[in-house]
Amino acid sequence: MFWSGSAHSHEETKQWLARVDTVTPVLVRERERTERERVTPAAVIDALREQGIHRMWVSPSFGGGGVSVHTGSAVLQALARVDASVAWQMGVQGVISRMSDYLPEQVSAQLFAECDGLVVGGINPTGHAEPVPGGYRLRGRWSFASGSTHAEWLVCASLVTDDTDDTGGTDDTGGTGTPLAPGSPPPVRMLFVPADAVRFAEDWQSVGLRGTGSVSFSVDDLFVPEEFTVDGSLLRRPPQTRPSRGYPIAYYDFGPFTTASTALGIAQDALSAFPGIAVGAVPARGSQTLASSHTVQAGLARAAGLVRSAELMLEDAANHAGPHGPIGGEDLSALIRLAAATVGENTVRAVDSLHSLAGTRALAESSRLDRCFRDVHSAVAHITLAPANFEMVGAYLLGDALMMRR
Repeated sequence: MFWSGSAHSHEETKQWLARVDTVTPVLVRERERTERERVTPAAVIDALREQGIHRMWVSPSFGGGGVSVHTGSAVLQALARVDASVAWQMGVQGVISRMSDYLPEQVSAQLFAECDGLVVGGINPTGHAEPVPGGYRLRGRWSFASGSTHAEWLVCASLVTDDTDDTGGTDDTGGTGTPLAPGSPPPVRMLFVPADAVRFAEDWQSVGLRGTGSVSFSVDDLFVPEEFTVDGSLLRRPPQTRPSRGYPIAYYDFGPFTTASTALGIAQDALSAFPGIAVGAVPARGSQTLASSHTVQAGLARAAGLVRSAELMLEDAANHAGPHGPIGGEDLSALIRLAAATVGENTVRAVDSLHSLAGTRALAESSRLDRCFRDVHSAVAHITLAPANFEMVGAYLLGDALMMRR
């Protein structure tokens, strides 16, 4: 089923990690403010933009870095070791920017080369798009729009429906003009709208990833030209070949790398933070330091093993994605989803274990380890890291088609 991997450019990765080093002092300086205000300050986003990190997974034809999947993953891990909320937003920007290979070239240039703000939004199809001459009439509400505070454009995933009633019902064509088979869901379309055309709701009150500013937004009866939209069914396969194409990798095969990379960086930070807690710390009424406890030593090693195995699986998937993107099909998708689900499972187990071993020393809200605990649990709630992926990949290995969702 799976193939041997391929080498990536170590020099490219080194150069982009140096960019992370450049912005790290700003991230550290603003980290507590980000957590407190539940939105990343403009100074951080400006620093990231100056280094081109928000456009690292955009084709050079549209002003982007065009870095490898491996390099982009390494960048997100490095950011997450400093501030997971920043890494999450750059990951969201990275995966949504992959739609630049599906949009008409002139639109991609307008969104990604001519604008310097974030292009984020809602990819869960909770909106409705009614076909009209030249485009669509859009209405709906989308949640978890990470980074939208700093966005110039927002994507709005929507069901294409005609004569949508108040209950969400549709006519017999689903807006396609062609009758749908009984029980068939309406088609999905991704519509891009200017950020100043939407209404934001201040409803982001999370346990972890607080600084992502993942608020909801809504649109009422907005006309969106056809060229500013993408047929959602195309995102399951690589974009068509054209000189400006940045990646021959399907959109849905790109997404898991962003969430998994952030979760990995969080777990790496927890591993880094733990020795500072264990060395020299003596539990209440105890006579030994945590570091001298055999239980703690074994627990730390097991956590390190979980994280290391997750790193290797994700790296292997990244090395497959580049050369096999155009031909990998369901084999590649299954490999990527298996790696991402494993990362999700391993990182939570590792961070939970370290948090437990640290005892009360991990409970302070300002503790690095407590923040890792909160952030990793918020990160792995994402569908790309969900345990359900194990079921779907397992069914595929037993001969079934690879389901998008069960």
